[in-house]
Amino acid sequence: MDQQHATAAAAPQARPPPPNGDFSPILTVFVLFLAVLSVMIIPSSSSIKNSLSILHQVPEGHVGVYWRGGALLKTITEPGFHLKLPLITQYEPVQVTLQTDQVRDIPCGTKGGVMINFEKIEVVNRLRKDYVYETLLNYGVQYDNTWIYDKIHHEINQFCSSHSLQQVYIDVFDQIDEKMKDALQVDCTRYAPGIEIISVRVTKPTIPESIRRNFEQMEEERTKVLIAIERQKVIEKEAETTKKMAISEAEKNANVSKILMEQKLMEKDSARRQQEIENQMYMAQEKSLADASFYRVMKEAEANKLKLTPEFLELKFIEAISDNTKIFFGDKVPNMVLDQRLLGNFLQRVSGGMAREGNLEEGPTE
Repeated sequence: MDQQHATAAAAPQARPPPPNGDFSPILTVFVLFLAVLSVMIIPSSSSIKNSLSILHQVPEGHVGVYWRGGALLKTITEPGFHLKLPLITQYEPVQVTLQTDQVRDIPCGTKGGVMINFEKIEVVNRLRKDYVYETLLNYGVQYDNTWIYDKIHHEINQFCSSHSLQQVYIDVFDQIDEKMKDALQVDCTRYAPGIEIISVRVTKPTIPESIRRNFEQMEEERTKVLIAIERQKVIEKEAETTKKMAISEAEKNANVSKILMEQKLMEKDSARRQQEIENQMYMAQEKSLADASFYRVMKEAEANKLKLTPEFLELKFIEAISDNTKIFFGDKVPNMVLDQRLLGNFLQRVSGGMAREGNLEEGPTE
């Protein structure tokens, strides 16, 4: 008992007095040292670091998402360095930029029962930053497994089961990308609106070797047919070109002939007009000459009419008789020379006849 009292009495005396000063700065530096050490030593992909680390980094193109006690927090951090409680809070970086998910080895059966395999389908998608909390709350960090990987398998099988091998492999293969994109986006818009499907790239499926050879032979035959068709089109085009050239040449010759013909017609027309002018001039000249001759004759006739007097006729008769150099011999001289009575009667008849002729000529002229 005395020994115990002695020990109790000695214990307070053995405790050293507390040193003067404050330990809070030292504690803060020590905690920061441990945080930096944890960042440098523990790998960034380790879940242990997410639990033990205090300081963590959110990479560019990502946001930081946090869980505390297994419950998702509404806290979303931007890229950069941030602090959290070790062992209590866990965090994961979630990408919010464009990312490409590759879905590999997708078997499916066609409408005819042929099994084919799509080796790779690439889905370009993006998680909208505003919907990160809602999407992860409903579908977790691996949300793309539900709405991309599993959904692609489902949609590819649905597509193959409703189409034949010919359609899947050749006829509508160029439409599969758009069909998959639309199918994924419809369901994502309805159930996970934060997931945006940008594009889908589908590679050519793998088909059985025997069927592939048949398709290759069909493609070769189709290529030959296309080559023959193109060759025929070239021949038809050449023939059409030759025809157009011939038509163009004929049209050119026809136009030249037309121009020459019009030129000749114009020359003929000019010659005709010139001839008509010359004819009109000639007719006018001849008419003038005829009028002048008619006028001269008429005037001569009038002059002759005035001359036809018995005295003038007797004078002319005597001149005619006197100009006669014939000498008559015989017992009886012709009476017409000697019978003055007969000469007077003859002159009267001649003057009367000429007067009548003058009257007849004046009648038609009037």
